[in-house]
Amino acid sequence: MKELNLIELRRALHQIPELGFEEHETHRFLMERIRELPQESLTVKTWKTGIFVHVKGRSPTKTIGYRTDIDGLPIQEKTDYSFQSNNKGKMHACGHDFHMTIALGALTKLAHEPADDDILFIFQPAEEGPGGAEPMLNSDIMQEWRPDIIFALHIAPELPVGRVSSKPGLLFANTSELFVDLTGKGGHAAYPHLTHDMVTAASYLVTHLQQIVARRVDPLDSAVLTVGKISGGTVQNIISEHARLEGTIRTMSQTSMQQVKQHIENVTHGIEIAHDCQATVEYGSNYYQVYNDATLVEQFRDLSAQVGAFYQEASAAMTGEDFGYMLKDIPGFMFWLGVESETGLHTATLMPDEQALSTGVDVVNHTLRNL
Repeated sequence: MKELNLIELRRALHQIPELGFEEHETHRFLMERIRELPQESLTVKTWKTGIFVHVKGRSPTKTIGYRTDIDGLPIQEKTDYSFQSNNKGKMHACGHDFHMTIALGALTKLAHEPADDDILFIFQPAEEGPGGAEPMLNSDIMQEWRPDIIFALHIAPELPVGRVSSKPGLLFANTSELFVDLTGKGGHAAYPHLTHDMVTAASYLVTHLQQIVARRVDPLDSAVLTVGKISGGTVQNIISEHARLEGTIRTMSQTSMQQVKQHIENVTHGIEIAHDCQATVEYGSNYYQVYNDATLVEQFRDLSAQVGAFYQEASAAMTGEDFGYMLKDIPGFMFWLGVESETGLHTATLMPDEQALSTGVDVVNHTLRNL
């Protein structure tokens, strides 16, 4: 078997980041690499910009699924790489170039030497938004090849190379995007009494939203409500008739998520009355919590040690991941892979250590063969 150059592969993928459901070049690249493999045990089907690869086992008793995400982020890259993104304003700033490379590495090994059980590789689009996991899960192809168990990884910049980390139970939070539009009456800055100022309304709304977690959520049930962007107005001497807030909600339980959303709507309705305006609240992409199967995590801990990876117990995080939808429907788990970067996920300067690629392939390949 020809040894796959993981670093070369990752660098090629790093240069072609694309946003959710726009991963056409990425799709072509992946399909070319898949077609280069021995095809005797492979069946390949496409779904939108995603790909399913079924690897027939030698004496299957179950199907094990492995999912990787393939999209990038709308971030302008600021690394020192000689192989920076070729797509302006887009970057693999969450490590999906690593994720795809590791999946291709494990697939290559299994294509040359199949496992006992059937394996399903899932190259999933739109993890960063608007969310590809749930519709891919509900696709006819997934139902035809439905795995009995499933797992995935995510790079962890804060962990050293050679380390993996997971935990039974809740690993990632429930998440939801938040968009609030406020519409009032604009006018000249010299005549504020004739207007309904939406910059002022937005300011009050942000202040009130920050009290929801502090005063409406059980202190023992963590939640985060962040407004990351406010836009409104045109120039300094015109009172704005429109303002928009964009943010995110993250909770450790579905109950808290529903409570937070209800309070957001209550507070926003109060702003409508107090500031004589109209408001709309939309939630955009919603991601279900990542909840790991305890027995499978225990098996993974032992299997990762067998290939020399050091296992570390993780803490639950407010990170969001749409892989949670797959785990809601199929028993499985997600784990962190240490890549030791000075800067974190979703930053323009993320530079994971490429030595982690071989660790990832070894861990995934061994786990797929032995779960």
